[in-house]
Amino acid sequence: MDYQTLPVNDWDENHVKCWLESTGIKKEYVEKLYTEEVTGPALMELDESFLKDMGMKGGQIQILIRKRNELRQLQGNAQQAKNSSSKVPDRGEAQRAPVTPSTAPAQSTAGGGSSGATGTTSTANTAPASGKRQRRRDKAQLQSPEEVLELRNCRPFRSQDADFKYVKDTVLAPESGVTDLIIPCHEYKSLATAAVLNKEQLQSKFASEVIRFASACMNIRTNGTIHFGVMDSVEDKGWKHGQIVGIKVKKREDYVDALDLYIEKCFCDNLQETARKCIHPPVFVEVISKDPQEQRFVVEVDIEPTYTLVKKSCFEVCLPKYNESSHKVILTKEPALYQRVGAKSEPVQRNKLTAFIQAVPDRDAQREKAELSSTQVHTEIPQDLGRKLSILLNDGKSYMDDSLRYILVTNRCEQENLNYINFLMHLNIFCVFDFDEHSNVSGLCSKYKEHHEASSYFLQDFFNEIKTDTPPSQKLFDQTSWIFCNGRSDFLGDEKPCDENTWIRTKKKYLKKVITCICEEILPQRSFIVLFLLLSPVQKPLVDTFQEFYTEMNGMEYIICIAESRENYGRWANLAQASCSIETLEQRSVVGMKLSHIDATVQAMLPSTAQPRHLPVSTGGVCILPSREEEKLYSLEILCADQCDDIKPNHWTEKQIQEIEQNFYRGRKIIWENLWLADKRLCGDIIEREACKAASKLLDGILRGSVLNYPVAKLKIFHHPGSGGSTIARQVLWKSRKHFRCAVIKTLYPPSTVCNHVLALKDYEEREITHCFPVLLLIEDYDDEYFEELQTVLLEAAATRKMNTPRPYFILICCRRCNDPESLCKASPLDTVAVTHKLTESEKSLFNTKLEKLKQKDVKPEFILTFVLMCEEFNATYVSDLVAHTLHGIDLHSRDTCLMRYVALLNCYVPNSYVSLSHCEAFLGLGAYTESTSRVYDFKHRLSEQARMIFIELRESTSYISSVRIIHCLVAKEILHQLSGNESQSQLAMNLIQEKTLFENRFGREEFIKFIKHLFIRRDKRSRGDNTDTLFSPFIEHVCEAEDCEKAIAVLKAAYELLGKDPFFAQQVARLNYINEKFEDAKHWAEVAKGHLPDDSFILDTEGQVYRKWFSFTVDKMTEEDTPEMVIEKIEIALKAMKCFRAAQQAAKAEREIMNNAGFHGEVEVGCRLLRFLSTVPVFRRSPEGEYTELVKYLTTDYIPEEIKRTWGRLHSRLKGLRQNLYNALEWISEELSYFQTDKNQDKDDESDEKEEQIYNPRKWLKRQSEVYAKYFISASLIEESNNGPETELIRRMSIYKNGGGNVTNILSFLTDKKENRSAEKLERILSLYPDNPLRDRLEDNDLINYILCHITLACLAPGSAKLLPLQTLRELSTRFFKAKRPFPASAYFLLTLLYWPDEALDKDRNPDKDEILTSALQTLKRLCDIKMKDVPTRKRRIYTHFFLGKGYGLSKIVQKVKIDKLITGPLDERRMKWLHGTVWNIPRIRDSLKRVSGWTEDRNLFIYGHKKKLPILALHRESVPLGNENVTFYLGFSFNGLVAFNIEVENDAACSRT
Repeated sequence: MDYQTLPVNDWDENHVKCWLESTGIKKEYVEKLYTEEVTGPALMELDESFLKDMGMKGGQIQILIRKRNELRQLQGNAQQAKNSSSKVPDRGEAQRAPVTPSTAPAQSTAGGGSSGATGTTSTANTAPASGKRQRRRDKAQLQSPEEVLELRNCRPFRSQDADFKYVKDTVLAPESGVTDLIIPCHEYKSLATAAVLNKEQLQSKFASEVIRFASACMNIRTNGTIHFGVMDSVEDKGWKHGQIVGIKVKKREDYVDALDLYIEKCFCDNLQETARKCIHPPVFVEVISKDPQEQRFVVEVDIEPTYTLVKKSCFEVCLPKYNESSHKVILTKEPALYQRVGAKSEPVQRNKLTAFIQAVPDRDAQREKAELSSTQVHTEIPQDLGRKLSILLNDGKSYMDDSLRYILVTNRCEQENLNYINFLMHLNIFCVFDFDEHSNVSGLCSKYKEHHEASSYFLQDFFNEIKTDTPPSQKLFDQTSWIFCNGRSDFLGDEKPCDENTWIRTKKKYLKKVITCICEEILPQRSFIVLFLLLSPVQKPLVDTFQEFYTEMNGMEYIICIAESRENYGRWANLAQASCSIETLEQRSVVGMKLSHIDATVQAMLPSTAQPRHLPVSTGGVCILPSREEEKLYSLEILCADQCDDIKPNHWTEKQIQEIEQNFYRGRKIIWENLWLADKRLCGDIIEREACKAASKLLDGILRGSVLNYPVAKLKIFHHPGSGGSTIARQVLWKSRKHFRCAVIKTLYPPSTVCNHVLALKDYEEREITHCFPVLLLIEDYDDEYFEELQTVLLEAAATRKMNTPRPYFILICCRRCNDPESLCKASPLDTVAVTHKLTESEKSLFNTKLEKLKQKDVKPEFILTFVLMCEEFNATYVSDLVAHTLHGIDLHSRDTCLMRYVALLNCYVPNSYVSLSHCEAFLGLGAYTESTSRVYDFKHRLSEQARMIFIELRESTSYISSVRIIHCLVAKEILHQLSGNESQSQLAMNLIQEKTLFENRFGREEFIKFIKHLFIRRDKRSRGDNTDTLFSPFIEHVCEAEDCEKAIAVLKAAYELLGKDPFFAQQVARLNYINEKFEDAKHWAEVAKGHLPDDSFILDTEGQVYRKWFSFTVDKMTEEDTPEMVIEKIEIALKAMKCFRAAQQAAKAEREIMNNAGFHGEVEVGCRLLRFLSTVPVFRRSPEGEYTELVKYLTTDYIPEEIKRTWGRLHSRLKGLRQNLYNALEWISEELSYFQTDKNQDKDDESDEKEEQIYNPRKWLKRQSEVYAKYFISASLIEESNNGPETELIRRMSIYKNGGGNVTNILSFLTDKKENRSAEKLERILSLYPDNPLRDRLEDNDLINYILCHITLACLAPGSAKLLPLQTLRELSTRFFKAKRPFPASAYFLLTLLYWPDEALDKDRNPDKDEILTSALQTLKRLCDIKMKDVPTRKRRIYTHFFLGKGYGLSKIVQKVKIDKLITGPLDERRMKWLHGTVWNIPRIRDSLKRVSGWTEDRNLFIYGHKKKLPILALHRESVPLGNENVTFYLGFSFNGLVAFNIEVENDAACSRT
């Protein structure tokens, strides 16, 4: 779009967009300004605050404001030119000239420079028309007079350094006169107009300026340099004096030839040779810029009149000029002597010629003296580069620690230098930008990989990696990423090295993206240093890397350069000065220091020596653990036998040791250094609580095998927050480090990765892995799902290895915060330790003594508040008083007090929450321009004294970013109370979610948003260790109780709007409304949530719950005055609820990764409540016999009572479908329960958590609802009327339901009844309701399944019952399940596996046809089970084994699992562990009850013979199947997934006993 031809005030947003794109600011900001409809007038008014609010970063704002000011100046110049057009006609076109600040240079004229030569023709009069147009174009580039340009140095005199560059639009020092004759004087010329003229015009103009300047210098005997392409700003006032713009050079030889030609013409014959020696050839210095559009140069000529050449001579010259009329070059008529007068070259006036000539000997003498003085050697005082290196590399500190990360940018490292880069092995390197394509073979990368593990990438691959993972993968921080920026010579793929131009075209864009992503999204400001290590000659891509980092990091404060070679540094610096001045680069660079000295200096700063770390081995010694091997196990924090022993004894000062100790007592998690310092008596002892001794005792019992021998043992430590549970866990680990291999698990990594690393740690350097140590693994503040998966994969790994050791394979020390540790300890006393705030008498003495010792060290109690509170057992009154004392005098309106309240709000209600240090800095306004040598120091000292006492900084294992929290959740709660004033917590939360600074900060944003969502949505659950199960988040419940429901609803609505209209917030608003009986509002918000996620089963279930609660509310409030219309309205609400639940059912079936059954349960509950309500409607009054005959007749037949025929017209069809809908839902739930174990599932916060029975005892819930359902479909009088019609069959089926049968789960539930006789009687009663001859009276499929299952269940409970049919008869009844060509429920195929398993009595003659029945049934079960399981991990929904193969025959060989459970003793948790670890099979009574069968393995698959053919068997744990081909024995289970093998043992194993 041609915006250049329009005045700025006429620009629309499209014109502005085009102009913005030309300025070079980032595209994303161009788009934002375009979206904000910034027009020309708006552009003129933009200010920094508007741009900051829009999210623009400081560096980009600086560019835009500068460019805009240039534009504004040009606009003013154009207007001024317009107003004065009558005086200066040729400037009248300025307003029509382009107003874009281009990069073209302005011109200078001969008369307008610093010379005042007579007889010189102004180029303004001699330039052709094209030159005038060029001049007008260049006018558009004029700089604002107010703008300050960066000062740069001139090229050193006589230097031929090809790497030296000038930077466009910087300035040189003003033109200078004579100083000491050796220091050159300087003169600047634009030459802009002449540079575009023809050869003769250019040469004459260039030669004229050089020869005039040379004559003046040679006559005065001073060195000098004349610069072409540098503005002198005499005529063109808009330019800065000395501003570098450069000129286009078509042919360099034109300039060289010009001097050769005109020296001969302009000097006297006897002086021409002298002049040639004094006037050096032109030097062409490239002018560089950030956005080069065309190549430009500053052309410089050095004048050096040495004494031996010029003595006794005066240099008169005639100057050339180009005549426009004759198109020829002519010389001035009279020769003239020139001299330097100040900063000008002027002719010697005729009346002073004699005196000037007479003074020649004096000037010669001065020159000779100056030359002699300049030859004396000036000793340069060397810099203390060692100190400079220390300060730069450690961000101002004199020692190194791991608080900083490093990004290394480097090029080819020569072989001789590889011996001196060992210091890099000790830096915390985040990533390396390597421009050496041979690095992986013979360079730096190959050397680094000898010591460390590194992940190799190319630029594009690394960008894809870091953009895909949100938040960034923890592995990026645990392993160095090595980025090959220009290919790899040894790589077999397509990524090959390329030349500079190809690299810029194909790879530079990815470099820019990677650096932007690192600086904006991964590493917070001031948390890392970029180190440029220049090991070989520098190429342009390395400089491009510097410029990108310089732009993204807003300067060089955290960029340093190290170069041994001054030549390599010089080329790098000369190119890099396009972004940064040479002086600044010098300040941030260590140049000329030998690499071997750098290596030694850095290693001397390291906190620890380079000695290797060691692990204990089972033979009693130790083995070395190299860093590279340790880094391969990046999901573990390994605790070595000699942990911390490599720390240099004099590394820490007393103050530093005291700070480490004080941090611990303030509430920061204990670190290994604390324990090491205590062991070495370098600080006070760390108190060992009695719970620590108890935990150590439990661990000793596990190791001695005095408790149950599990492959994966657990030692659980449940603790109150701040009571020292984490300290105890680490103390236990610390004491065991010399005897066992110990590690802390990083729960950010998947359990499968952790398992692989644990196995590698266990096996490392062990010759006999069957006898190696258990591995002690500490896992902290985990969630149940993660822990279960980890335990499962570890168990499977142990089963695979078949380790028969007296000790466990792995010991998990599980440390977890909870509110009621003592109750959890009671539930599992054999492996659990509870740590509370309550101190024993001996502990009180220890804590008080320790507190006194800390006070003696001048440690103020207010700076160790957590320890002080622990000494007082976190007494509520003491906490309140302490907080009040601490907060005394606090400024309630300051930003850090506001931050304290926000953090307190999160810490109080969201367990383990924190706010990233980056968020805190952003909130307090500590941005990119804060002048600080230490990030943490700056943050702490910007806080008030109260905030410094209350906050503690930490780095959570779940985050790679430093963060801040209140020292204790009880303190956070008290802060909220005491700082509340008149502001409610709901208002505080409202203010929090409106803080744009916090929500727009990129670093740690995902974690912050997660905590905010937890604040509003996450409920308390006892299973997580909370005190209660809550309906809403504790914060919302507090607002409802302390304020009112309306405030809670308002803050949730605000959160919905401000947090991106999250549908789950709308869902919570709906729930809160219906709980508070605001059903219309609840309906609206449920629909809002559904609008966002129309296929989410949980949200659809919420909509159903709205109507369910609404229906229950209206029914409960019903009175006798209710009109028929009100009755209809109630029924409509119930039917709407059931419709919503059916929609949730369909959505749940389509969801692949979860199983949500709430829709089925909801429909059953509403349906049963609706039946009860219908039974109360007068038209369906009960009969004298107490039956609901009218209701049954209405619901099951075409009958409609006259009273409701018309008024209920739109209800009849839906109500008559009620029975079938309820039946379908009950059957689905029954089938679901028959597949899976019924442990409570915590996958999602679905609505059904409100009904505990449904969750904790779903079989009982199903049985109860089935009875309610059946109650309203039974009528004896209707049976008589139907005369054995369909209604009779239905009512018979309902009678079965009422007696506890009717579906598979109800029937199997009889097995769990503690009173077996009662259950047997009920089953016999149910069987009596079926036809006497089921073979003759053909039953429906489901009825037949239930009938057969009743016999099997009854056989388990009462083997001698007269009602039982023999196995053969049951087989005959089941023939339709394999003969009929139609699908059957999974339960039919499950029965076939039970009935047709070989029986010693019935199957003496083996019949292969029965194998076909078994094979078909097993295949179908597997297919149906896969459909049912979807993509849900097996560990989340474990298939339930209902029966085992016993030693009898007929039905007596079927043994129910419940019977085995009754033979296992101990608490519930212990019984579960016996099943999990397989020790249940060691119980003699169980072994006596079951039959062990023989099979074999093929390629880790298990088989067994059926009647004649082999059948596949599922192993409970596939890893337990031995490798290779082995004969095995096992116990056989029957499940809805087929046949399952338990306790697989190799047949010739001595441990295997065949029974």
